[in-house]
Amino acid sequence: MTTIAVLGAQGMLGHDVLTVLGNYQPTAFSRRELDITDRAAVAEALRGFDVVVNCAAYTRVDDAENSPDLARAVNAEGPRHIARALAQTKGKLIHMSTDYVFDGSATSPYDEDSATNPVSVYGASKQKGEIAVLEENEENSAIVRTSWLYGEHGSSFPRTILTAGLTRETLDVVGDQQGQPTWTVDVAYQIKELIDAGIPGGVFHATNSGKTTWFDFAQTLFRLAGWDESRIHRTTSARFIRPASRPAFSVLGHSSWETHKLASPRQWEEALNEAWESFLHAIANPGESS
Repeated sequence: MTTIAVLGAQGMLGHDVLTVLGNYQPTAFSRRELDITDRAAVAEALRGFDVVVNCAAYTRVDDAENSPDLARAVNAEGPRHIARALAQTKGKLIHMSTDYVFDGSATSPYDEDSATNPVSVYGASKQKGEIAVLEENEENSAIVRTSWLYGEHGSSFPRTILTAGLTRETLDVVGDQQGQPTWTVDVAYQIKELIDAGIPGGVFHATNSGKTTWFDFAQTLFRLAGWDESRIHRTTSARFIRPASRPAFSVLGHSSWETHKLASPRQWEEALNEAWESFLHAIANPGESS
């Protein structure tokens, strides 16, 4: 049986990866159980695994602007340690990355081989992580980029919007950033697709298909909750100045799945409807009994 380790297993994506890969009986490593910045610890912990799914990352995008060394250690050197360890044991790696490796200036979906050009410390650290993985173990590694994630086991845009909608009369939401709301369960299933297929090397984009804006996403959530959508007011990114720049266009293409004859991601609306029934409705209706 294929032996699998999931790093960052306590994170929002890691939780769902463990569940979806349940039949493989994966071994979970939290940040406390394995510090991926420790080269020797990584080599020792990953010995004997056929596949490693690396969901571990430093994801505090704004804090990274003032902590570039920490971001680089976790997001660039950590993946290098993992890839190097697996190169020694002939193991395979699925390394999670992000749309933040792009600058957001495109007007059509980014292909898997589009040039990267990060505009934040976080994005630059993730770009360096991709490069490190390919330098150390390109033949047996898959880079999987995702974006606009939401899931049951962590903070996310839907959770924030629905929680705020319970107590606030109106909400201002930016309408000048485009992306693909992506359910972590769907990403987990695409990771399973790669494992079942023997993990073909290369770059894959694991986002739900289609595109929307944060404003339209928020209105969709209000509509699902049965709330008045006019309570969501459109605004611009200029109203919400943050330390780190965000890509204004985070729409990713999915051609690698077709190239490898694997299932392409479904539409974001379809995934959201299922996620609503799964857990989001309970956020909007906290008084309901389960």
